[in-house]
Amino acid sequence: MFLIRRQLSNSLPRIIKTNSPSFVHKSLKGSLETSLLIKRTSIISVHRDSSDDNPDIPFEFNEENKVRAKEIIAKYPSQYKKSAVMPLLDLGQRQVGFTSISVMNYVAKLLDMPPMRVYEVATFYTMYNRHPMGKYNIQVCTTTPCQLCNSDSIMETITSYLKIKPGQTTPDKLFTLQEVECLGACANAPMIAINDDYYEDLTSEKVVEILKSFQEGKPTEAGPVSGRKSIEPLGGQKVLLSPEPNDIRNFTRSDL
Repeated sequence: MFLIRRQLSNSLPRIIKTNSPSFVHKSLKGSLETSLLIKRTSIISVHRDSSDDNPDIPFEFNEENKVRAKEIIAKYPSQYKKSAVMPLLDLGQRQVGFTSISVMNYVAKLLDMPPMRVYEVATFYTMYNRHPMGKYNIQVCTTTPCQLCNSDSIMETITSYLKIKPGQTTPDKLFTLQEVECLGACANAPMIAINDDYYEDLTSEKVVEILKSFQEGKPTEAGPVSGRKSIEPLGGQKVLLSPEPNDIRNFTRSDL
């Protein structure tokens, strides 16, 4: 068993375990040094108190979310109510703006869970933001389908326009920019997500228009910006062009 201690970016050392010396060599020369892994190592899986994220900051669900939390917990058998941990963390994140240590402790108490079990969930899933975010969270997909459709230019346009890099927030706290993996809209690549809404079939010009609309307080309607309604072919429909549906009786035996 080989143990390799590797320092990437400015993050804590990572330990990689492998049984194969050849794997060690390849990993150091290849995948470990990709921008993706370097980006991932900036996600710290330990909590460090800060002025806006420490256990002394009080938190509890507001009245509306208390009702919602009760509804969520009621979906699970009473002996398995800890299964509600993920939707409750999401609820807390939406109320505060990120998944703070106070949110995690509150959810742990609400579900009678050891706090460590909640910490494990919040630090494993990347949809839980562990640091304060801007009002609008921009997620730029750079996985292969989007990259082949020029997602790099989309990222470059956003960073140039907002004057921030992935992982940073604008000084006015309006936008946070993130580089993410596949968001499941490959047929309409390239695309970005802003909070819960998808913007697809993007160009650099369209991205700037979308960002300006958010800055003006009049967000552009979500969806493809190319005129498509869903994932129909660009340039118009290519099949099923007959004006009326075919009569099934023309294609079946009359004696059936």
